[in-house]
Amino acid sequence: MIDAVIIISFILAGAGIGYHGIEALPGNLLQQATDPGSLRIVLAGFGALIGFAFGISAQAGFRRLQRHIRDLPADVLLSRSVGLVVGLLVANLLLAPIFLLPIPSEFSFIKPLAAVLGSILFAVSGVSLADLHGRSLLRLISPSSVEALLLAEGTIKSATTKVLDTSCIIDGRIAQLLDTGFLEGQLLVPQFVLQELQQVADASSDQKRVRGRRGLDILNAIREAYPDRVMIHPADYEDVQTVDAKLVRLVQDINGALLTTDYNLNKVATVQKVPVLNVNDLTQAMRPTYLPGDSIDLKILREGKEPAQGIGYLEDGTMVVVEEGRQFVGDELQVTVTSSLQTSAGRMIFAKPKASAISARGASEGYA
Repeated sequence: MIDAVIIISFILAGAGIGYHGIEALPGNLLQQATDPGSLRIVLAGFGALIGFAFGISAQAGFRRLQRHIRDLPADVLLSRSVGLVVGLLVANLLLAPIFLLPIPSEFSFIKPLAAVLGSILFAVSGVSLADLHGRSLLRLISPSSVEALLLAEGTIKSATTKVLDTSCIIDGRIAQLLDTGFLEGQLLVPQFVLQELQQVADASSDQKRVRGRRGLDILNAIREAYPDRVMIHPADYEDVQTVDAKLVRLVQDINGALLTTDYNLNKVATVQKVPVLNVNDLTQAMRPTYLPGDSIDLKILREGKEPAQGIGYLEDGTMVVVEEGRQFVGDELQVTVTSSLQTSAGRMIFAKPKASAISARGASEGYA
């Protein structure tokens, strides 16, 4: 529709210019015309043809401009628009004194020429400055505006909501994760998880009761520390019996992620294609990696199974088997990693004392 409007507008403008343009012809030419009315119609026809050609060009240019604007990011389009408006306002304010100058009538064309050129100059300058500092300007106006625009255009994605299960709350490491700032998005604690925590806290077993109360204390602590992020969700599913099944259903309904330390729940949710964040997997991934040749400061705590072996442990609980380390039981020394082994029970590192430690021990024994 807009294409037809553009072309018809140029045709009508060309025809009008041709029809009334006869008055601009020299007088001697008008005297030679036997029928001025027919001449007007002929000129109007030529003007319409020329207007049609210009209309086709204008329509093609409009389509190119439309495609270019459609491909522009929302923040760039907004900042350029603001820059254009600001540039035109500045041009009008600065050029206003020019129209008050007493310019002779023979130079009166200077005023409209200065207005047009100044408006173009300041408009282009405003758009150029918006390209350079547009996002900074938007951030000053509204700190969240740039993020909102990027979210709207799909450049960045909003953080996924995490649903906490009972095991994750009782585990307690969720509080430390929140304190580090690596865990983003809202945290939902379903009402049925809160009820399960209460049941564990009221259990007859002392061990379960301590775990349940610990979970309630941790939940209250993180809710007080992060009141805007930790929410109690009232959803419940009466047709589902187990808490694990309810958790999976809730995560599917809100298109979120399940935060847990339960190995079996992790497997069940993964089978149902539910995103799972396992705190134990995160802990395992964050353990430092030791390659052969790396040095470790280690305290030998006890003797190993094999002769001359000593056993020590890293801060994360990884067992280190030190060859020729039995003589250093109770001592802290530097060992060199020789190899590592991943077993079903966890990771095991093999090492041997550094030559300097053996020399120092030999020297001390010889001196004794």
